[in-house]
Amino acid sequence: MTHTYLLSNQIGKIRLLIGDTDIVPITDAQFSDEEIQVFLDMALQSLLAAASYALESWASTLTAGLTSEKIGDYAYTQKNAENKMALAKKYRDEDSMTPALGWGSFNFTDVEESE
Repeated sequence: MTHTYLLSNQIGKIRLLIGDTDIVPITDAQFSDEEIQVFLDMALQSLLAAASYALESWASTLTAGLTSEKIGDYAYTQKNAENKMALAKKYRDEDSMTPALGWGSFNFTDVEESE
Protein backbone atom coordinates (compact mmCIF):
# COMPACT_ATOMS: atom_id res chain seq x y z
CA MET A 1 0.00 0.00 0.00
CA THR A 2 1.28 3.43 -0.88
CA HIS A 3 1.53 6.54 1.27
CA THR A 4 2.01 9.86 -0.48
CA TYR A 5 1.56 13.46 0.59
CA LEU A 6 1.20 15.75 -2.41
CA LEU A 7 -1.02 18.80 -2.00
CA SER A 8 -1.57 18.84 -5.75
CA ASN A 9 -3.91 15.83 -5.59
CA GLN A 10 -7.07 14.99 -3.66
CA ILE A 11 -5.42 12.37 -1.46
CA GLY A 12 -2.85 14.91 -0.25
CA LYS A 13 -5.57 17.48 0.42
CA ILE A 14 -7.52 14.98 2.51
CA ARG A 15 -4.34 14.10 4.43
CA LEU A 16 -3.94 17.82 5.17
CA LEU A 17 -7.58 18.16 6.33
CA ILE A 18 -7.38 15.20 8.71
CA GLY A 19 -3.84 15.77 10.01
CA ASP A 20 -2.39 12.58 8.53
CA THR A 21 0.68 14.52 7.40
CA ASP A 22 3.72 12.65 8.56
CA ILE A 23 7.07 13.76 7.13
CA VAL A 24 7.77 13.17 3.46
CA PRO A 25 8.35 10.39 2.65
CA ILE A 26 5.51 9.27 4.86
CA THR A 27 6.58 6.59 7.33
CA ASP A 28 3.78 6.64 9.90
CA ALA A 29 0.53 7.45 8.08
CA GLN A 30 -2.81 6.46 9.51
CA PHE A 31 -4.27 5.66 6.08
CA SER A 32 -2.85 4.39 2.83
CA ASP A 33 -3.55 6.23 -0.43
CA GLU A 34 -5.86 3.38 -1.42
CA GLU A 35 -7.90 3.74 1.78
CA ILE A 36 -8.24 7.48 1.27
CA GLN A 37 -9.36 6.81 -2.31
CA VAL A 38 -12.13 4.58 -0.92
CA PHE A 39 -13.28 7.47 1.31
CA LEU A 40 -13.28 9.72 -1.78
CA ASP A 41 -15.31 7.18 -3.75
CA MET A 42 -17.81 6.80 -0.89
CA ALA A 43 -18.11 10.60 -0.69
CA LEU A 44 -18.66 10.95 -4.45
CA GLN A 45 -15.35 12.86 -4.74
CA SER A 46 -16.24 15.49 -2.10
CA LEU A 47 -13.06 16.37 -0.20
CA LEU A 48 -14.88 17.47 2.95
CA ALA A 49 -17.15 14.42 3.08
CA ALA A 50 -14.19 12.10 2.43
CA ALA A 51 -12.22 13.81 5.21
CA SER A 52 -15.23 13.34 7.48
CA TYR A 53 -15.35 9.59 6.71
CA ALA A 54 -11.62 9.30 7.37
CA LEU A 55 -11.82 11.15 10.70
CA GLU A 56 -14.75 9.00 11.85
CA SER A 57 -12.85 5.87 10.92
CA TRP A 58 -9.73 7.09 12.72
CA ALA A 59 -11.75 8.05 15.81
CA SER A 60 -13.27 4.58 15.96
CA THR A 61 -9.79 3.10 16.37
CA LEU A 62 -8.99 5.45 19.25
CA THR A 63 -11.98 4.76 21.48
CA ALA A 64 -10.52 1.55 22.88
CA GLY A 65 -7.26 3.21 23.93
CA LEU A 66 -6.26 4.97 27.12
CA THR A 67 -8.16 8.23 27.48
CA SER A 68 -7.09 9.46 30.90
CA GLU A 69 -4.39 8.83 33.45
CA LYS A 70 -3.65 9.99 36.97
CA ILE A 71 -0.28 9.63 38.64
CA GLY A 72 -0.17 11.26 42.05
CA ASP A 73 -1.20 14.90 41.64
CA TYR A 74 -0.68 14.80 37.88
CA ALA A 75 -3.65 13.95 35.67
CA TYR A 76 -4.49 14.40 32.02
CA THR A 77 -7.32 13.50 29.70
CA GLN A 78 -6.86 12.67 26.07
CA LYS A 79 -9.80 13.51 23.84
CA ASN A 80 -8.41 12.43 20.48
CA ALA A 81 -11.52 10.52 19.41
CA GLU A 82 -13.87 13.32 20.50
CA ASN A 83 -11.77 15.94 18.73
CA LYS A 84 -11.69 13.94 15.51
CA MET A 85 -15.46 13.39 15.65
CA ALA A 86 -16.03 17.12 16.21
CA LEU A 87 -13.85 17.97 13.21
CA ALA A 88 -15.66 15.32 11.13
CA LYS A 89 -18.99 16.95 12.02
CA LYS A 90 -17.63 20.38 11.07
CA TYR A 91 -16.50 19.10 7.67
CA ARG A 92 -19.81 17.30 7.11
CA ASP A 93 -21.75 20.47 7.99
CA GLU A 94 -19.58 22.56 5.63
CA ASP A 95 -20.06 20.00 2.87
CA SER A 96 -23.84 20.05 3.29
CA MET A 97 -23.81 23.83 2.76
CA THR A 98 -22.04 23.50 -0.61
CA PRO A 99 -24.53 23.46 -3.49
CA ALA A 100 -24.34 20.41 -5.73
CA LEU A 101 -24.63 22.59 -8.83
CA GLY A 102 -24.04 26.28 -9.20
CA TRP A 103 -25.55 28.50 -11.85
CA GLY A 104 -22.22 28.41 -13.61
CA SER A 105 -22.69 24.69 -14.22
CA PHE A 106 -25.51 25.14 -16.69
CA ASN A 107 -24.81 25.61 -20.38
CA PHE A 108 -27.73 27.23 -22.18
CA THR A 109 -25.82 27.93 -25.40
CA ASP A 110 -26.67 24.52 -26.90
CA VAL A 111 -30.42 24.88 -26.36
CA GLU A 112 -32.28 24.85 -29.65
CA GLU A 113 -35.33 26.97 -30.13
CA SER A 114 -38.49 24.97 -30.80
CA GLU A 115 -41.33 26.29 -32.88
